[in-house]
Amino acid sequence: MNKMCDFDSIVIGGGMIGSSIAFGLAKQDEKVAMIDEGDNALRAARGNFGLIWVQGKGEKNSSYADLTLQSAKKWPRFNNELMALTKIDIGFEQKGGFDFCLNQEEFDERIILLKHIAENSNEQFSYEMFNHEELAKKLPKIGPEVVGASYSSWDGHVNPLLLLRSLHKGFQELGGKLLTHSVSDIKYNDSYFSVQAKNSIINSNKVILAAGFSNQNLAPKIGLKMSLFPQRGQILVTEKIKPFLDYPTGLIRQTNEGGLLLGDSHEDVGFDDGTNLQTMQQIAQRVTTIFPFLRDVKMIRAWGSLRILTDDRLPIYDYSKTCPGAYTVSSHSGVTLAAIHALDIASYIVKDGKLPISLNCFSAERFND
Repeated sequence: MNKMCDFDSIVIGGGMIGSSIAFGLAKQDEKVAMIDEGDNALRAARGNFGLIWVQGKGEKNSSYADLTLQSAKKWPRFNNELMALTKIDIGFEQKGGFDFCLNQEEFDERIILLKHIAENSNEQFSYEMFNHEELAKKLPKIGPEVVGASYSSWDGHVNPLLLLRSLHKGFQELGGKLLTHSVSDIKYNDSYFSVQAKNSIINSNKVILAAGFSNQNLAPKIGLKMSLFPQRGQILVTEKIKPFLDYPTGLIRQTNEGGLLLGDSHEDVGFDDGTNLQTMQQIAQRVTTIFPFLRDVKMIRAWGSLRILTDDRLPIYDYSKTCPGAYTVSSHSGVTLAAIHALDIASYIVKDGKLPISLNCFSAERFND
């Protein structure tokens, strides 16, 4: 470590992506600081649905499909490491997941989509299509209007709040330092970085930007560019009911406490992270078509949260050519990709100093074309 530096690495952003990478860096004996803005941040991580989701990812980009699948494969190991270190049960299950089709057109389109992804993955990605009768054997309470569903054994889910808590706790138990500040400036001084956070300046050999929308303002300071936009998703939470759903789905999942999380909305409303009755009604209508008995279940709360998206919906993995040691990471799949962020991306940063060639297609430079 440079004698002038307080840390080997500084991770800016304490959400799902930042904490996963910071955990991975600390696991490799790096002296790491993670700077989290605190409660003033637009916390995508705290509004997360908690899915580890492979099916449907990477329709137009086989590299993204492969990245998602490889992370899903690493999730059991990742979960075991977190559990052993923190003793926090994050509710990890990977029994596979369903995505429902309410008419024949949806069913046929789903077949084409998943077949295309499987072919581009050299058949590494696997899936099944269930018609209504086959699906009813797995999910007896399914409604008569459901034509069928797709299923992939790679899919799973976690409690996202407990995952975030576990990552923060594990990071600190490994010797990482968590700072609750806003970062106002970053300067590169030929061989190290100076990060201004609140009234102090912290120096490090490496800086990893994982600060959500704040990446847009901070990236140019280290020779990088980012273009991101928000998309709101709303989630409804029901009262606790008797367990009936053993599998996560793209629209409904039952937590280990018994409550249901419902939601799959996509709204372009700027930075408004509120809720509205019309969207909640649309979610509830689709849910009760899939499982009619849920009409009698009480909703107890709802919230809106902002996804952090790029124009092509793919993640950004970039490192600076003008400020060596600076990286940016952004993705709306923070839970799914948490395993590969902690186990692989952090290793690349520590051991190689550069990201692998396989991630070149995720550079923000693609938007310059």
